[in-house]
Amino acid sequence: MIRGPRLKIVRRLGTPLPGLTRKDAARKPFPPGQHGPNGSRRRKSAYRLQLEEKQKVRAHYGVTETQLRRAMADAAGQPGVTGVLMLVSLERRLDNVVFRLGLAPTIPAARQLIVHRHVRVNAQRVDKAAFITERGQVIALAEGIRGSAAALGALKRGPALKLPSYLQLVPDDRFTGRVIGTPARADIPILVNEAAVVEFYAR
Repeated sequence: MIRGPRLKIVRRLGTPLPGLTRKDAARKPFPPGQHGPNGSRRRKSAYRLQLEEKQKVRAHYGVTETQLRRAMADAAGQPGVTGVLMLVSLERRLDNVVFRLGLAPTIPAARQLIVHRHVRVNAQRVDKAAFITERGQVIALAEGIRGSAAALGALKRGPALKLPSYLQLVPDDRFTGRVIGTPARADIPILVNEAAVVEFYAR
């Protein structure tokens, strides 16, 4: 889980991380620190580049190092491109799906809804953010939370990102969505070199 000033993380990694925060670094498009935009421009090592790609994934999806290692290990045991399978697995997490449906402004906010038992999967309460969603499942906010300021604010704002191909909003119920497929690489909303993440863990 990521703690501390979120915009600083975005600035340090040099790319938007919509799952972490709705803010961007347009005002200060350079890493934080006392040297500002004129800081060190030394060439980054291969290790540093791989580390930064890994940190992008961790920051956007809000997962711990252990959770990311587990996702990588699971992906490595399946047929296909390991890095893509790892991203797809993270994209299927319930906290991310709640975020992508626009039911919460960020993944941390979605996680809070889940652990407080305000999210239903096929009408059943699920309180684990790491729950892996499946095709055909219906994801909804509980009736009791729908009138809250947070839920109404999310409804007014709408999804932070374009709705991905694997999700569908229920037309007559804005607080409900369906999983209609499996995430594709094109659905991943951050600029990341997943091969570099694989190489980081292969060291």
